[in-house]
Formats: sequence, C-alpha cells, structure tokens
Amino acid sequence: MIKIALVGNPNCGKTTFFNALTGANAFVGNWPGVTVEKKEGCLIGKENIIITDLPGIYSLSPYTPEEIVARNYLLHENPDVILNIIDGTNLERNLYLSTQLLELEIPMVIAVNMTDILRKRGDKIDLKLLSKTLGAPCVEISALKNIGTNLCVELAIEASKNPAPHPKHDFCGPAEHALAHIEDAVLKGEKGDRWYAVKIFERDESVLKELKIEKAKFSLIEEKIKSCETELDDDSVGIIANERYNYIARVKEACFAKNTDFVANASENIDKVLTHRILALPIFAVIMFIVYYTSVTGVGGLMTDTVNDGIFGDGFFVGSGEKYEQALSEHLQSKICTSEFVGALDLINPEFSAASENLKTACNEGDFGAFSENFDALSGEISQISNENLKEQISLASANLQAEILPNPSEYGLYLRGLPVVMDEFLERINCAQWLKSLIIDGVISGVGAVLGFVPQMAVLFIFLAFLEACGYMTRVAFVLDRAFRKFGLSGKSFIPMLIGTGCGVPGVLATRTIESEKDRKMGIMTTTFMPCSAKMPMIALISAALFGGVWWVAPSAYFLGICAIVISGLMLKKTPMFAGKPAPFVLELPPYHMPTLKNIYRSVKERVSSFIKNAGTIIFISSVLIWCGSRFGFADGGFVFDIELDLNDSFIGKIGAFVAPVFAPLGFGDAKSAIATLMGLVAKEEVVAVFGILDFSGLDTLSGYAFLAFNLLCAPCIAAMATIAKEMRSARWTAFALVYQTLFSYAVALMIYQFGRFFSGAQGAGVWLFVACACAALMILMLAKPYKEKI
Repeated sequence: MIKIALVGNPNCGKTTFFNALTGANAFVGNWPGVTVEKKEGCLIGKENIIITDLPGIYSLSPYTPEEIVARNYLLHENPDVILNIIDGTNLERNLYLSTQLLELEIPMVIAVNMTDILRKRGDKIDLKLLSKTLGAPCVEISALKNIGTNLCVELAIEASKNPAPHPKHDFCGPAEHALAHIEDAVLKGEKGDRWYAVKIFERDESVLKELKIEKAKFSLIEEKIKSCETELDDDSVGIIANERYNYIARVKEACFAKNTDFVANASENIDKVLTHRILALPIFAVIMFIVYYTSVTGVGGLMTDTVNDGIFGDGFFVGSGEKYEQALSEHLQSKICTSEFVGALDLINPEFSAASENLKTACNEGDFGAFSENFDALSGEISQISNENLKEQISLASANLQAEILPNPSEYGLYLRGLPVVMDEFLERINCAQWLKSLIIDGVISGVGAVLGFVPQMAVLFIFLAFLEACGYMTRVAFVLDRAFRKFGLSGKSFIPMLIGTGCGVPGVLATRTIESEKDRKMGIMTTTFMPCSAKMPMIALISAALFGGVWWVAPSAYFLGICAIVISGLMLKKTPMFAGKPAPFVLELPPYHMPTLKNIYRSVKERVSSFIKNAGTIIFISSVLIWCGSRFGFADGGFVFDIELDLNDSFIGKIGAFVAPVFAPLGFGDAKSAIATLMGLVAKEEVVAVFGILDFSGLDTLSGYAFLAFNLLCAPCIAAMATIAKEMRSARWTAFALVYQTLFSYAVALMIYQFGRFFSGAQGAGVWLFVACACAALMILMLAKPYKEKI
C-alpha cells in the first residue's frame, strides 16, 4: 500500500486535485477551513494507493488547527510520498512551505498548478531548472481541467518506490553553525533531522516537548542560538524566515521569467468595485437579495409550487392547463358564487370580514384558487358563525367543491395525478383499513411531502451559493466584512463559519476551529447557527407562501436577520468580560476570479440536496409518523381513544402543545400547533414544515407568523448541531450557556417584532409584554452603545 499526502497552501487547487484523483465529492471553496481535517480516498482504479488531502497551510509551524493536523500527519503517520501542490502564480509564497517539506526528507513531487493563468500573463517557469534546484520532480498541472494529474501520480508512485535524497539548501554561516551543534548534540542522523534541528533552533515548543532534551544539552544549544541571534540582530524565528525567503528569491530569479508588459488583470479591475470601501456592502446586499428572491419567490418558487401542488398535491398538467382553469372559473361562478351565497357573505361575523371580502373578490374575478384558499379558512371556523343562512350557503358551496362535482382535469389535457390521489385510490382498491390509509396519506405523505416539496427552491439556492463561493466572490465578502467588523472588535474570520453554515449548521460550527482566539471561537460557535441553513429554508418558504402570499421581501429578510443577529450578538458579547479581547487575526488570500466548472457546482449542490433528502427519508419520516399518532391518540369522553378524526385539543400532541403554548403567547403564536412545530424543530428544523403539513396554519397571521419565523430561525438549533456545539465547547457549562443565550436572544427578537408590530398597527391591550419588549430593545441599544475595550 502506498500513502500519498497532498500538501499545499489554501487556494492552491489541492482539493480540486484530490477530487480528480479519487472521484470524491469534497467541495472546493476559496477560503481557509474548507479542509479542517484530513480527508482520505483511494486513487481511482487502484485501492492500494491511499491519497490524503491535508488542510491548506502556509507553513509547518503549529500556529493554527490546520497546521497542527497537517504537521502531525506528516511527522507521525509516515506517508510514503508528498505531493506538494503549489500555485504557479504565487511562487514565492508557496515555495516557503515547500522548503520545509523538503527538510522532512520524505520523497516529494511538486505539482505546479494554475499554469494556464501564467500563460495568459505571459509569465514562464523553467520546470527542469526548478526540479534540479529543489531536488524534487516538478510537474505542470491544471487541477481544474484535470491536465497532468496522471503523470503527477505516476511520478509520486515512482518516488515512493525509489526515494532520492533532497539537496540541502544552506542558511547563512552563523545559522548553519548553530544548526550543526544542534544536530551533533541532540539528533541521531535519522530521516528528518534537518527539519527537527531547524525547529529546535526556532524554539518550537511542540518539538522541544516531543524530544525531551536534557537540561545540560539544551543550555549549550540555547547558548549557540543566542550567539547567532546577537550576531544577526534578530530572533531565531525571524532569522530562519529571512533565510528561507532569501533562498526562494534566488530560486525564483533563476527559474521564473515575468512578463513586464502585463497590465492589471480582470480580477483586479473587478475588485476595484466589489471590494470598494463604500459600495462593497450594498453590492453584497443586492446580490444576496437577488439570490434569495430568485430561489424562494422566483424560479425556485414556481418549481416548488409545481411539486407541492402536482406531485404531492392533486396532480399537474403536462403542458398548458389554461382550459381547465377556465372550466374551474366557470364552475365557480355558475355553481358556487350564486347571488344567495354572495349576499349571505354580508351577514358574516365582523372578525371574518376580511375573508368575506377576499371571497367576493375571487367570485368577481373567477379566481378558483384564491376562492378555495379563503373558503377553506372560513369553513374551518363554521361553528363560530352565528347566521344560519350563511352556514347553509357555506355547506352548499362546500358540496360543489367536492372532487366528484368539479370538472375532470383529464378531459382538458394530459394530466398526471399526484401521489396522494394515486395512493388514495390504490388503498381504497385493496380495502385498506381507514387508520392505515390516514397514516400513509395524512401522516407520511403529507409530512415528508411537505418537506420534499421545497427541494427545488433549495437546489436553486445552492446553485447560486456554490457559484458565488467557487468563483471567489465570497472570499471578498469575508475580506470586506473583516474591515467593517474589526472597527467593533470582531474578526472577519467569523464569516467563514457563517458561510459554511448556510448549508448546514454542523460543518458551520466545526469551521470555527479555524479561529485561533479561544474567546472568538466560542462566540462563533454560539452565533453561527443563527444563519438560515438548508433545513430552515423550507420553513422560510412555507411561511412566505402561506401567510404572506409569496411577497418578495420575506426570504431575503430572513437571511439578513441571521447576519444581523450574528453581528449584534458579537458586538454585545464582545463587551462582556467573558469575550473581551483583541479580535483574532485574519490572513486571507484573495484568489483570482474564475468561472467554476459545472462539475464542481454539481458536486456541491448534490451533496447538500442529498443530505436534505436523506433527512426527509429518515428523521422526517419517523417524526411524521409520531406526529400523526400523537394527533390521533388522546383522551375524550372520559377515556383513552384512538380516532383518525380526533379533535386536536383532545389528542396527546394537542395537550402537550396547549401546555407549552402560553410560553409563546407573548410572541403571538400561543396555539398548540405552533408550539408543537417549535418543539419538533429542536429535533430537525425541517420538522416545522412537517408539522404544518400534517396539521394546519390556523392561529397564525402575518405578524405572528413572522415572529414565529424569527424565533425558529434564531433559537437553539437541531439536535445534531447541539451535539456538535457540545463537542466543540468541550464544557457542559459553556454548552448550556450557548443554548440558553440562543433561546433568550431569539425570544427577545420575536417578542420585539410582535409587540412593536401590534403597537404600530394600533392593536389594543399590549400591556406588560410591550414594556418587556421595550426593555429588551433598551438593553440591546445600551450594550451596542457601550464603548469597546480590548481588555477588561
């Protein structure tokens, strides 16, 4: 078996190379932390060759989690050969790591990537001379286009079987004198001694701890190091760094020819606009608005409507359904919207006047869809209607809305019936028990289907995000936000977990490992899950469509609500003793813009959508069955009952919801259904949609619905994310603090939205909760206005 280690700087194309060699689906991004842990895979067609993708690093000094992972693997897991991927457009910086790798004396092949960009610039690298100078084969590749990858692997395999010594590059005289004393005093002439000697010279704590050098020997070594530092007027780390760069400069001068006629490229010109000090943030806001509007309301919304109303609804036409729509309109106006029915609507209770006006409008316009939607809401409250004539008209209208009375869609074109209809007919044909039929159709299909129906919207969103990430734009956003955040004591490095968290909160929390500052890392863990992840997207789309009629601003506002929650939380927490301190340093390379490959985007979208569908097929399926059972079992008429028509208030789930509901009453959604949806959301955020798919939306209006959305977006995340938070915090106390903070913050935000909304809309009876909302707002403003201090 041959073990090949892929090593390189961030953004050098290492993960793209890994995917090409192994056929893996590791996503390629343009920021540090995409590979936080090593990833392994077999070379395509050769299971005896293991390729390990190590995190992107700039050196082998253990300053960051990525460097620690990479260094430990290279030192202690004995790879047979190193494949060092370097960015040919930035030779000097990439060779800094290469010089350290060569000192490990592990067989190595250097893959010079992005040479296509070099050609466009007119620059040239003499690969033969570079190979001879470094003592390692250098190969030209294009990881993106899969050019030169096979040759690179063949050379790596050959190098592992026939290792050749690497020529040692010498440092200056005083440094070499000290290194020679270190090798004689401590080391034993084994492989990698040169690297260990350099690290001892740099006083690398991890190496010193590993070698356990005797005090007497270390005193002599320390004397030589200090003598060198005095002679060169620099510390040991600075001496080695300067010597490396001096050597690299000589290598570059000999091997690299730059085209002096080349002018600023397209990336630099684009950055003048996208990273502009004033325009950058407004441009980012516009771009994300377009992304979420198109995904939820535009193209994604149309596709989701087709799936929900077609596959998981009554059915859909292949082609135009205009003739059927016309037939429904004629049926509505001739059979249902009679003069008696319209006249009876004037007698409706005052609280139902809005529904009455909507029904009248639908009758006048012949809009069957709008009529059906408003009629369902009204007929569900028929017991509260006082006028008997209106009740009778509603009953007659309801009879004319039955499927067997309505026009047959199959007579108006090619019509494919939806899954619930087909399953209903099949179960009737085999004389299935009514309870099992209800479980399958009202439980499983309604619950799981309600979640799966939003896959098209998420696929469109993921396509946009994958494109923005892979082309290099999101890296610029991190840079722009760092510039803004640092004024308030925050670091732009927190944006990386935020960005990854838009796919799933679990890898988002894991990505906080890239933050060196322990205080900032804990703050990142606490706030990353505020971002709307893929599991929250169906909830956003459902609330937007069901309560707001699909208006344009709901989905984008949810995204920016998450960002604002992270920023506001960061600003407030940074001003407390637990989190005060200097923000974490943020070193970020801005890679050139490039057009992502369809394969890379496909991999990203496939991975995210597949994960979502897998959840729907497991967690959502089980939970849908439990929700159905909980709403059909209960206590009625003095005893335990099972009834598929059981009133929700008598069911187990209804009683649990009624018990919890008062907690959410100040937020506007103090009903059993919303309370159960919120509790189930702690299992998986998709459950919120599954609950409403099995139950309904009665009890929520636009204001309470948005407060419900805000609370569920910002409160404690799903179980998987909570477990990851506990793992990363490594403390039960800190985990509890994080979850309590998230819940209290989300409660305060939802409370302010609902109570201030009621106040400004002129609602009566605000009372004590309006005062509490004002107190929450005042506390937040006070914390935001409080002067920031780096040390407390």
